[in-house]
Amino acid sequence: MIDSASWAQRLGGDTFLAQTCFHAHAVIRSNGNTSPSPLTWDDLNEIVAAHRLEPPRMRLSRAGEAVPATAYSILRTNRRGVSWYQPQPAEFHARLAEGASLVIDAIDQIHPPVREAAAGLERFFRTPVQVNAYASWTAEEGFGTHWDDHDVVVLQLEGSKRWKIYGPTRQAPAWRDVEAPEAPTGEAIADIVLAPGDMLYLPRGWWHAVSADQGSASLHLTFGLATQTGAEFLGWLCDDLRASTTVRADAPRFGTPGERTDYLASVRKEVLAALEDPTVLDRWERSLDTTHPGRPRLSLPHLTAVPPQPGITVQLTAPRARIDQDDDSVTFSGAGNEWTFALTVASALRLLADGKPITLGALAVESGLTVGQAAEVVTALVMGQAVAVVGGSR
Repeated sequence: MIDSASWAQRLGGDTFLAQTCFHAHAVIRSNGNTSPSPLTWDDLNEIVAAHRLEPPRMRLSRAGEAVPATAYSILRTNRRGVSWYQPQPAEFHARLAEGASLVIDAIDQIHPPVREAAAGLERFFRTPVQVNAYASWTAEEGFGTHWDDHDVVVLQLEGSKRWKIYGPTRQAPAWRDVEAPEAPTGEAIADIVLAPGDMLYLPRGWWHAVSADQGSASLHLTFGLATQTGAEFLGWLCDDLRASTTVRADAPRFGTPGERTDYLASVRKEVLAALEDPTVLDRWERSLDTTHPGRPRLSLPHLTAVPPQPGITVQLTAPRARIDQDDDSVTFSGAGNEWTFALTVASALRLLADGKPITLGALAVESGLTVGQAAEVVTALVMGQAVAVVGGSR
């Protein structure tokens, strides 16, 4: 399992966040120390066979263009009239051999080991993470020279892949922007080959071209980090200011020049006062963490309560949940909900917040609670979609 601690160790922890994140690319070599792969070729074959993944969720790309699904699939229709594209192995293989790359978007949603790795990285960067899988067989660049509107962490799994990095041509380009970055000119600033276990961090806006030109099949995961810019902060601030009557009031679209001037002065006063609050960024970041739904999952067959059975395994599904403690109580916030417990529950909450699966029995022993008390705590969090039962149910 690639958890938050593993990501922090590999990337460089707080030093990486302070000095490299958002500022420069970084190559992290495995030096032969590889963890169990969260995705193998066997896994990939099973995923394609078992799921109806149609474009653009699953696609083949060549020279920056999507290969038509009809070039590697046939349209199937069942007796109820439901149609889908079913990949045909021979044609699928042929398109890949010709130079296409295989892409599966959001593979973390359908493959548990990748989901766990994504949750660990989300805890480290404290922002939502989506994972795409990429497989290539030739030296042809499946996407040409391009840039992404979000930071990425690349984990090479199988084979090797060459990355030519050109750097940014526009400072902090965004998905919603006033202009597009110009294509880079000149030679790449870095030309690297990732081997199994190697990692690459690339800030948003950095142009790059990728190819499997080392003579072997290549498989890698790209962990895309949701961007949190000043625009997102100001959007949150606008919502937070709805507590103000001035902000909620109708803008004087039909008012006199004097009324319009007074209105702008009032709004300016409200906004400046909010920005002068030294805790405003902390409050925004806390809101990002505690209101995000995380990675919710069902806890069947337990509809209304988790029974006090020591073998039941539970796991946090809101990777950025927050715990706050005072002299009298402890508060757990996540998935848009908040719970206040007695101080005796604090140890159990911290064990859950670690993100690793844990049985009710182990949770009780390690926190000093009874199994029944542990089940009561977990039930509250399960009903609030911050924790789920992931094993041990009969």
